[in-house]
Amino acid sequence: MLDTWTLLIIDDCAADRKIYRRYLLKDPHQSYQILEADCAEEGIALCQKVRCDVILLDFCLPDMSGLELFDRIQQEIFKTSIPVIMLTGRGDEEIAVQVMKRGALDYLVKQHVTQDVLQLAVRNAIKQSCLQAQLIKTQERQRLIATTALRIRQSLNLEQILNTAVAEVQQLLKCDRVMVYQFAPDTDGKIVASSVESYRTLALCDRVGAGIGEQGSREEVGVGFSPLPLCPSAPVSLVPNTHYSLFPEGGIPSPIPYIYELGLCNCVNLKEQFNTKANLVVPINLSNNGNPTPKLWGLLIAHHNSGERHWQTDDAEMLNEVSVQLAIAIQQAELLAQTQAALAKEKQLNVFKSQIITTVSHEYRTPLTSILAAASTLVKHSQQLDESKQQRFLGIIEQKARYMSKLVDNMLLVNQLELEKPKFQPISVDLLQFFSDLLEQERETVGDRHELIFKITGNHHGFWGDRGLLQQIFINLMSNAIKYSPDGGSVEFHLIGKESEAIFYIKDGGIGIPMADQENLFQSFSRGSNVDTIPGTGLGLAIAKVCVELHSGNITLSSEVGQGTKVTVSLPKICPTGGQLSPSST
Repeated sequence: MLDTWTLLIIDDCAADRKIYRRYLLKDPHQSYQILEADCAEEGIALCQKVRCDVILLDFCLPDMSGLELFDRIQQEIFKTSIPVIMLTGRGDEEIAVQVMKRGALDYLVKQHVTQDVLQLAVRNAIKQSCLQAQLIKTQERQRLIATTALRIRQSLNLEQILNTAVAEVQQLLKCDRVMVYQFAPDTDGKIVASSVESYRTLALCDRVGAGIGEQGSREEVGVGFSPLPLCPSAPVSLVPNTHYSLFPEGGIPSPIPYIYELGLCNCVNLKEQFNTKANLVVPINLSNNGNPTPKLWGLLIAHHNSGERHWQTDDAEMLNEVSVQLAIAIQQAELLAQTQAALAKEKQLNVFKSQIITTVSHEYRTPLTSILAAASTLVKHSQQLDESKQQRFLGIIEQKARYMSKLVDNMLLVNQLELEKPKFQPISVDLLQFFSDLLEQERETVGDRHELIFKITGNHHGFWGDRGLLQQIFINLMSNAIKYSPDGGSVEFHLIGKESEAIFYIKDGGIGIPMADQENLFQSFSRGSNVDTIPGTGLGLAIAKVCVELHSGNITLSSEVGQGTKVTVSLPKICPTGGQLSPSST
């Protein structure tokens, strides 16, 4: 099928116009829609209404010269180069020179015009115009690629690079919208850059034909995965580095490279949901650690809705070249993020090591002094000391050694919890028996000055948790409650069982915590400003918090100076890894 070109004849001679029309309609190689005007003003009016591909222009018109009209058409109406063939009744070389200098593609003398001459002249004008347009488009494409590449080298701001790319691609393709869609590990994704700022939110859930959401300035797109082929009635052909229109004529989606291989089912209703008539899609592929199959990061999509659009091969090629440059930018940004994360972790580790050294040197000095003093006394004066005094000094040594051992254990534990994040290993736990045993152990060591009270409320059955982490939560909270109640008194442990969660709190009547200190108390090495000479490292609450979070629970604190502290922990009964686990699974 031949392409149809719109041709305008501006000539005051009706007979000549009739001849030109007859000649052109007989052209076997080209199809024309021919418009006619008998004066300059009528020609201008037609040019303003219709985009013409070629103009046959008489040099002499009743209301304006052909050169004047030529200038107006090029500069004021189309503001771009339109193929114009000038016609004149005189074979004047001087006029021909003027016409060609102005930019006309050809100059024909009327008495020499034959059917073959006119057909060839018009075809050549169209061909030259197409080549010129293609050259301009190629130059624009090269400029866009060069600009994108330059931005990648000048900036590591991925958001800025993506936004610039979609805006310039839209301008170059002259389409309604260009966007970058990024896949996510959970098979959903989102639009991370769009040339149109305000548009409807589109939600494609894991089903075909999901609806359109409300108005929004950012779009969230979940593309469903399915084992079904993209087009059940058509053969699937995946050709690497080949580009396809997502909705070619007929509305049947064609396969996109590297997407069907992942099991992606492009929804047939996507066309209607986007309310677009034509889409051109190319993948954004990242290098995959030497693997010949690239990693699909996302899609670069061009939409057109304002009319029928037939994408050209060079449109797809240009879009693919941009996607290659964007892939470079994305990989650079990912490398930068990895480097920054590694540096941040190294900095965190160095700070942690420094805090450990500072804490250990400070907290070890006092117990070491007591141990050395007791040991020295035993060595030098053991003969003069009765058995009770010897046992008292040995007790001091044992107590301080245990404190130092616990300090080392806490340091190692907080290092493991904060930097290595141990695995959460839930099993079925009888909370009543579990906490009863722990409380009995505490009662054996706490002494007579503190009374430990155990209260139980509700249904505590059906709980799944990590026994080791639960023990750390209890021990650290209970030891804090006892330690920061130096005058003794009661420490209350209340276990509350609910349908979907277990809650427990530990409440003391100790020194309390100033309000200004409470915000940072769950950070490592943070302590209240009123602890005075009470020994401690500031790790207990930090350890408890991490253990609670590994259970997907919450921990809160309320305190008043001189009135005591209450720490509340809520933990879900169902393990966060998904559903009930059998004891044998652990």
